[in-house]
Amino acid sequence: MAEEFSKAVEEGIRLSKRIYFGKDRAVSPPKRPSSMLKSCTAFVPTAPMLYAVIHDPAIVDNPDVPSYQPHVHGRCDPPALIPLHMSAVDLKADCFLDTAFLTVSGSWRLHCVTGSRSCDCRVAVPMGGKQGSILGVEVTVHRKSYSTQLVDMEDNNGKESGIQAQNGGFLTPNIFTLNIPQIDGGSNLSVKISWSQKILYYEDTLSLNVPFTFPDFVNPAGKRMLRKEKIEINVNAAAGSELLCKTMSHPLKEVRRNAGSMGFSYDSDGLSWSKADFNFSFAVSSSHINGGVLLESPSANDFDQREMFCMYLSPGNLRSRKVFRKDIIFVMDISGSMRGKLIDDTKNALSTALSRLGPDDSFSIIAFNGDSYLFSTSMELASKEAVERAIDWINMNFVAGGDTNILHPLNTAMEMLFSARRSIPIIFLVTDGSVEDERQICDVIKNHMINAESIPPRIYTFGIGSFCNHYFLRTLAMIGKGQHDAALNVDLIEPQMLRLFDKASSLVLANITMDIFDDLDEVEVYPSHIPDLSSEGPLTLSGRYKGSFPEILQVKGVLADFSNFEVDMKIQKAKDIPVQRVCARDQIEYLTAQAWLSESKELEQKVAKLSLQTGFISEYTCMTILEDDHLKKEKEVSKKSKRRNGENAQGQRVFLLPNLGIGFGNLTATAENTPPGREETREPDGAEMFVKAASNCCGTLCHYCCCMCCLKFCTRINNQCATAFTQLCVGLGCLGCLSCCSDICCSESEQ
Repeated sequence: MAEEFSKAVEEGIRLSKRIYFGKDRAVSPPKRPSSMLKSCTAFVPTAPMLYAVIHDPAIVDNPDVPSYQPHVHGRCDPPALIPLHMSAVDLKADCFLDTAFLTVSGSWRLHCVTGSRSCDCRVAVPMGGKQGSILGVEVTVHRKSYSTQLVDMEDNNGKESGIQAQNGGFLTPNIFTLNIPQIDGGSNLSVKISWSQKILYYEDTLSLNVPFTFPDFVNPAGKRMLRKEKIEINVNAAAGSELLCKTMSHPLKEVRRNAGSMGFSYDSDGLSWSKADFNFSFAVSSSHINGGVLLESPSANDFDQREMFCMYLSPGNLRSRKVFRKDIIFVMDISGSMRGKLIDDTKNALSTALSRLGPDDSFSIIAFNGDSYLFSTSMELASKEAVERAIDWINMNFVAGGDTNILHPLNTAMEMLFSARRSIPIIFLVTDGSVEDERQICDVIKNHMINAESIPPRIYTFGIGSFCNHYFLRTLAMIGKGQHDAALNVDLIEPQMLRLFDKASSLVLANITMDIFDDLDEVEVYPSHIPDLSSEGPLTLSGRYKGSFPEILQVKGVLADFSNFEVDMKIQKAKDIPVQRVCARDQIEYLTAQAWLSESKELEQKVAKLSLQTGFISEYTCMTILEDDHLKKEKEVSKKSKRRNGENAQGQRVFLLPNLGIGFGNLTATAENTPPGREETREPDGAEMFVKAASNCCGTLCHYCCCMCCLKFCTRINNQCATAFTQLCVGLGCLGCLSCCSDICCSESEQ
């Protein structure tokens, strides 16, 4: 889909050559940089953007001074996307613990559509990092406003009163798009976009990256017009923590610094927009494992009136800290759907991971499809010779083909790691598919964990694409006190898989427990099985409780030398940190996995309520666009007046977006060995186009005769069919049908 989007923008830039702004004010579309000549995604948005959705190229013109250009015949199918001119942009970032909430407010103008016509405008929001979540979009234009909101999928009233939106959703896993319907040419649009994303942790530093690179073609016409750009960032950690600013991409000025918080701002009235993404990194100064607990009371409208807590644990910045010795088994999917780039990237990542093992670590590899293939029936020390033999074995045996059977290789791995004593046993599972016995697999793994006589294996799961059940993989990881990660974008398999491996191989504190369960009347922790602490990132837990929270929370664990560790956590009221919002996404994903495993409708409703309350999308809620006509509100409307399609009692129209969740896997695609990334439907061939056109003689046929689809169709038919088709058109012309369709159908489509 990203390729089609990029082609549509390229076509829109080419089409924008029609626009003329007077002498010395013509806007010349930039040439594609030479480094992008071979890129099929060169025009994918690198900053929040707005586009005009152009079906009819004849409407493209200067809305202020029409140039009266020759009429353009045909239609754009798929529609072209012309980037709109931007006059101001404001970025605000609020960072809390490991989560950032971003808000971009900007002003755009529909500069490319004549004033007497209208078109849809598409909002595109690229979110940095790999765990972005759209929170809301608000658009104000002339006398109307549009805003997004979440509704419960079980709410039939919302579905029946809404219009199904034709476009919207995720272009890629980190680019959200939304269509705003029928904006008049020359209109100014005020847009506010909100989303959240995780702050990346690397080498003791927290880094925030926000896509903020604007292309030249969003500059307004007029060389001396100033561009107003503002950036504001606020960082809030626990009270008493010392924050150190590391790097920044823009010349920020410090405006506030307190214990545990700091603020920076940047204002610019220049002649061009930001040419670099916004980057800001900081560190919390500490040389040892530390953390704290934040408490927050529920609001009056909270569906759950229990108190909330958030416990965070940081590994500190002592790089020489000893990590656990590992016994690790890589359980790798080599089914038919992994063929091509997927298996190659997986082999590269696995080879790199093996080379990063320490000499005291031991490993083995199990490749699986319908059968299982073992590199070694016992664990081997990660010597240089063993790693080289393993890489040769990978290159020979990693041939994609066959079905998917996950239970057998997992059982084999559990048995091989059963006798681990002075090391942390780890299963590293990688798959791109779903299987029918996923709940049975979870039950089997639970029994293994209960019956383990020594340290039970940690399970780290990595899902590729959208066909695997990520909630099943997340459940496995929770049972095994590990972590789950995913590469929904198949181009990021290698770096994201290695990032998860680095977390699994850098454990500094294991068997973590908290002594709050005996002191409180009721307590619920997300996740219930506490993962180990890695030097590659902080650990955050959250939950609800009833009773009086202890004044000091003691956290216990085992260090890499198997000595006992204890730390007293500071308890404080959350004043400047919104605990519920910070923890909402992780709680939704955890509870959704629990709801899937138990098939509990009660848990599904709990997830839906939490989603509606916090604004984070879930599998049980859907996003809508609410159109509000302010002028219509001011007028008195009689009770007998008819409502437009999708209009509610307040005169508001509701547009339903497609489901934005990742789903619970695709058994059919897995059984058919469909590679991830093949979700897009194929383009119809000439015969299908002809059948579709013939289904409505005067309406649909005329529509195809007036668009680029006719040209595509004509290039795919033989001479005899072309002659018959020409004779048919001439006959219809003689009868006046074409004139009738032109007067009636085309006039309706322009309204």
